[in-house]
Amino acid sequence: MKRREFVRSAGLASLAIPLARCGLAVRRSLRRPNILFIMADDHASQAVGCYGGRLNRTPGIDRIAREGVRFDNCFCTNGICAPSRAVILTGKYSHLNGVRDNAVAFDGSQTTFPKLFQAAGYETALLGKWHLKSDPTGFDYWNILPGQGDYYNPDLIEMGAKKRVAGYVTDILTDIAVDFLEAPRTESKPFLLMLQHKAPHRNWQPAARHMAMYDTTEFPEPPTLFDDYATRSRAAFEQEMTISEHMTLDSDLKLGPPPERLDEAQRAAWEKAFGPKREAFKKANFSGQALVRWKYRRYLQDYLGCIAAVDESVGRVLDVLDRTGLAENTLVVYTSDQGFFLGEHGWFDKRFMYEEALRMPLVMRFPGRIEPGATNGDMVSNLDFGPTFLDVAGQGKPAPMQGRSFLPLLLGRRVAGWPESVYYHYYEFPAVHMAKRHYGIRTKRYKLIHFYHDIDAWELYDLEKDPRELRNVHADPAYAAVRLGLEAELSRLQAFYRDSDALSRIFIDVDKKK
Repeated sequence: MKRREFVRSAGLASLAIPLARCGLAVRRSLRRPNILFIMADDHASQAVGCYGGRLNRTPGIDRIAREGVRFDNCFCTNGICAPSRAVILTGKYSHLNGVRDNAVAFDGSQTTFPKLFQAAGYETALLGKWHLKSDPTGFDYWNILPGQGDYYNPDLIEMGAKKRVAGYVTDILTDIAVDFLEAPRTESKPFLLMLQHKAPHRNWQPAARHMAMYDTTEFPEPPTLFDDYATRSRAAFEQEMTISEHMTLDSDLKLGPPPERLDEAQRAAWEKAFGPKREAFKKANFSGQALVRWKYRRYLQDYLGCIAAVDESVGRVLDVLDRTGLAENTLVVYTSDQGFFLGEHGWFDKRFMYEEALRMPLVMRFPGRIEPGATNGDMVSNLDFGPTFLDVAGQGKPAPMQGRSFLPLLLGRRVAGWPESVYYHYYEFPAVHMAKRHYGIRTKRYKLIHFYHDIDAWELYDLEKDPRELRNVHADPAYAAVRLGLEAELSRLQAFYRDSDALSRIFIDVDKKK
């Protein structure tokens, strides 16, 4: 069924479910709230204006923070695309939801928060990057990119039917979202809309209007661009995600032929933007650190160009919410599936448990409920998203969900006993980028990481004294007591989330047989 046909035939007949269960005096009515969940792919917090980023401006995203709350300590539980999405949908860690890496198909028969919204009478819709190999479940309407999707003239799969759509992918998805938001509806049929952008995923292909946006910008160089990994384990040395060695000139940095999918106008814009860069590079004859610095600058030009379209998209949907009168009763969420390295430690991509990849941007707005301009420093993760959304809508969390609702934090309340550590586990090795398997915990001040598989190495960082994570103090006698405390907390969290070293060894054996 096509989107417009679905809207006409939806019926809009479900009864309102009272929100009295929440016991929240701040509720101005018994209307169930709409939820608009916007997620980018690989959007680093350091490339969001409201997080103090020095690289770019993001007025659309910053508006959500200005009119709502910014979470400063939101973290992912497995820093890679498909696993992060599965964690968000199920509220369960990767070892329980079945998606430990990008190679596994998601089991759509398990409970997800969209299914619970659908069962409660919500109109549920999913747009954009799905990346879970199986067809979406729990959505009345879905229109997704196959696999990773394409930036230009992408294929879309609408309710099972594939077709090619002309245009730029971020704009196309935004157009569909606007169509959804402008469709007739009644208060008795609230919506859950998940708008999941492809951008700014590698290989960072901006819209024509943004291809030259940052051509004259001088970006600040990360202090760790030439990190020598002096105290790290060999996991840092054996990865394949360095700007110097693994970022390609032809594809990543646009010195090769343009993508085949470009139409005539797009191809002309591509040649106008990237042709001169190609010729200048040939004449410059860069090498050594000069080449790394050139590649870093070209990388950010395109990465941030992709984010510009995402930020415009956010602004457009916020304007539609205002114009249609939906803003007052809609929780708006902006986040990413994980963080990303923007030259820190000489890297691009994510996967590692270091700060730039572990940390996720998260801003949320709910007029009349969330105090405008608020910030929150409590530790939350993508495991908590589903339980929180359910709580906002007055629905209970099912027992299998391991996350915890942070609705009280949204409302500016202090919560006694709120968790002060988060657990992380990454599995995709050996595979692209060759980041070792590892697990660990992060507290407000410390981070403990254990690399395993073909390695057995520990790293410990004091984030207060060493925020750039340059000095591994795991073997430092001065941190012996800290290490023992962190190891005890790690064991506690593994038991709490039903993970273990024995289970990790089982998964290694299973993956060898794939």
